[in-house]
Amino acid sequence: MTTQNGTETHTDDAFASDGYLDMDLLRFTTAGSVDDGKSTLIGRLLYDSKSIFEDQMEAVAEASKDRGMDDDGVPNLALLTDGLRAEREQGITIDVAYRYFATPRRKFIIADTPGHVQYTRNMVTGASTADLAVILVDAKRGVQTQSKRHAFIASLLGIPHVVVAVNKMDLVDFSEDVFDRIVDEFSAFAAKLDLRDIDFIPVSALKGDNVVDRSEHMPWYEGSTMLHHLEHVSLTGDRNLRDFRFPVQTVIRPDQTFRGFAGTVASGAIRPGEEVLALPAGTRSTVASITTLSGDLDEARAGEAVVITLEDEIDVSRGDMLVRPQNVPTVATGVEAMMCWMAEEPLQARRHYLLRHTTREVKAFVDEIVYRVDIDTLHREDAPSLGLNDIGRVRVTTAAPLFFDPYRQSKPTGAFVLIDPYSNATVAAGMIRGEAQSPEEVAGRAARLERSADAAAASAVRQVSPHVVWEGLNIPRDEREAKQGHRAAVVWFTGLSGSGKTTVAKEVERRLFDAGVKTMLLDGDQVRHGLSGDLGFSPADRRENVRRIGEVARLFFESGAVTLCTFVSPYRADRDRVRALVPDGRFMEVFVDVDVETARQRDPKGIYAKADAGEIENLTGVDAPYESPESPEVTLRTADLSVDQAVEAVLAALAEAGITG
Repeated sequence: MTTQNGTETHTDDAFASDGYLDMDLLRFTTAGSVDDGKSTLIGRLLYDSKSIFEDQMEAVAEASKDRGMDDDGVPNLALLTDGLRAEREQGITIDVAYRYFATPRRKFIIADTPGHVQYTRNMVTGASTADLAVILVDAKRGVQTQSKRHAFIASLLGIPHVVVAVNKMDLVDFSEDVFDRIVDEFSAFAAKLDLRDIDFIPVSALKGDNVVDRSEHMPWYEGSTMLHHLEHVSLTGDRNLRDFRFPVQTVIRPDQTFRGFAGTVASGAIRPGEEVLALPAGTRSTVASITTLSGDLDEARAGEAVVITLEDEIDVSRGDMLVRPQNVPTVATGVEAMMCWMAEEPLQARRHYLLRHTTREVKAFVDEIVYRVDIDTLHREDAPSLGLNDIGRVRVTTAAPLFFDPYRQSKPTGAFVLIDPYSNATVAAGMIRGEAQSPEEVAGRAARLERSADAAAASAVRQVSPHVVWEGLNIPRDEREAKQGHRAAVVWFTGLSGSGKTTVAKEVERRLFDAGVKTMLLDGDQVRHGLSGDLGFSPADRRENVRRIGEVARLFFESGAVTLCTFVSPYRADRDRVRALVPDGRFMEVFVDVDVETARQRDPKGIYAKADAGEIENLTGVDAPYESPESPEVTLRTADLSVDQAVEAVLAALAEAGITG
């Protein structure tokens, strides 16, 4: 390639080398307020790295000269990326402009996105596949509302790396104080967002300072130049190589001897001989081979397009997904997501749309707009609809199940688009946060609260100290569940003292733990040493004991654990209040049923003997009541069951409920 100075460059060597196709690829996007210099920065990056064809350079130089926009013989480099005629005439960027270049170290795809608020959808489109975002801030104007908006979108899209390029440093005499003030202000705002890696670089795109070559005007800055940072930012931790997901694009059957499933590995990796599960059917098989045009592979990894053949003839078609049996995505017909509306016509709740997720396309309805985000202030506001460029949190119901992961965990299986079925236009892009609760589930939880003993007890389900604000969980439960390969649950063993609650629960925990399940066992005697050591055994103290344990169990539940609780918990209303703390289907009440006489005969702790001797008062089953569960998920009559039989019954119930594999 001949460049603007007629010489062969290091970029050409990168293209010519045998290893070009194997080089690392970095996708990055640029964004900022109007006239912050996004296009100029990209142009400078291409110009100084000698990555521009000679005819391109001549056209830009001629256009710059005709409009009096050249600077000491250097053309207006923004024209390299502002490719549309309307943009050039207005001097702004409207569409997303893509540019490609390479250095000996890495290949790059740049998405230059528009800075205007009315083109927010364009930034979402351009940044959706980015590994890194470059957000420009004008050193003279400081952090603007648009700068914050772009930081929010970068956070929303889960872009792992952000570079804040403080541009036009030449207009503030390359002042370190100005740079530091901008760093402090932007950092304070970014602290409210989920941005994991932020770097700040002072640059002058017009003059070239710290873009490719280090600036002589800013000796106080000791960090990397823009190009050096782009070449060396680590991408290894950004790829999800853990959760194998293979959406089937098509079935390849050239003849009766071959049947393969073609697609791109969305995440994770797979080898021949490994077991897979086909969704939604739930059929298992083993990978026989992994094939490409170049031959068979020993392993397929995320991003590779392959054809997988299986040992068994099972029913798999387009839109299905192959996963590992012990690491499955969420399968549900309801999702909760952040969504950017991209159509001129506002969102219509309950209107029929098509939802495209991986290779699957299903009919969908937006049931509820939970809130709209004011992306200037980050405040949440009620909204009857979403208009063009609005971003909000929604609940979507689909006619057929989706197989998804949270967007933060896996972009390919956590993203979707909505399509107008009549115009076939893409009207929205969504980022899944997790499974949505149906109105029936919400109503069910409310009904259980209403069944509590009285209104005062119901209002005491969640006590809150004055002057405190709930701090959201740092790592959502659905991410933990996806990583560990099983769902969380609260398993509540209730029954008389001596019924065998702790004996069975301990063995259940051991079996689960040995199988790789994250567990926690909370036992009545343990919590009476410390957490509830200040309580007695009156009805009020028993209620408070169960309330405390319920809150602790909920926290362990949110950590992704199967939490086993063994408590007499004699009152039905108390157990119902604990059940209401976790989602439907995640609370399993195990009634360990035994008559008082059998419990007396066992009496492992000697408490019945003490009660008979008058040493203990208010012993459940003797002189205090026990309210048996009305409809427990599991009933264990331990007088007729061995410990192993009781354990198997609980494990089978957990598997049937989809908690464990």
